[in-house]
Amino acid sequence: MMNVSPFFSPLARAGLFFLALLLCTALPVAAQTVPNTLEQRLKACTSCHGQGGRAAADGYYPRIAGKPEGYLFNQLKNFRDGKRTYPLMTYMVANMSDTYLAEIAHYFSDQHPPYAAPPASDATPAMLERGRILVQQGDKLQKLPACLACHGEKMTGVAPFIPGLLGLPRDYIVAQLGAWQTGTRHAVAPDCMQQIAIKLKPQDIGAVSAWLSSQNMPVNPLAVNAADIPQFKLPLACGSVPK
Repeated sequence: MMNVSPFFSPLARAGLFFLALLLCTALPVAAQTVPNTLEQRLKACTSCHGQGGRAAADGYYPRIAGKPEGYLFNQLKNFRDGKRTYPLMTYMVANMSDTYLAEIAHYFSDQHPPYAAPPASDATPAMLERGRILVQQGDKLQKLPACLACHGEKMTGVAPFIPGLLGLPRDYIVAQLGAWQTGTRHAVAPDCMQQIAIKLKPQDIGAVSAWLSSQNMPVNPLAVNAADIPQFKLPLACGSVPK
């Protein structure tokens, strides 16, 4: 009987298989074509903040669509420069230039997807009423100005630097007020939001966040322009607003 060539032995065939596999993996792979558009480059943003910045459904990440451009730009710089701390945001913007951050801010400020209906609130009527009073009237005894004094009569923001507070998740509002209190979020001095936040009692934070997050958006939810409000003056000198 003829001897079978070692070339065809099981061991040899296994060797040829692995050799072919190595050769295949060594061959150049055709590069995928990725659209060179700003929207494509911002997919890392929308993975948390939702398509177009409309906010995701997890109840924490804020809506950034339609926020004033100057506000978004300042916050991106604050994450980059350490005035706000959130590891994912800091990692994303750590090496971005002002020019690129301004491009991101302009893109999201120009997006206006519809708002979702606010979730049902489990807050008590008394808590909601306390929140409404703090937002609309403030508290003279605690020397707290009304939220609308800075954030606009409809609480939709005052362009170009002050954000609206409606349409934000309750947990996010609580977290940000807590961050102002502890100094993990701050602005250059005088830091008006920290001055306000440190006066808020825990029950006040709960009331404000419950009331704001339960409100329907007005018919026109866009931020008003400060230039169109001659009487608009901040109750405190605010380091978040460039002089």
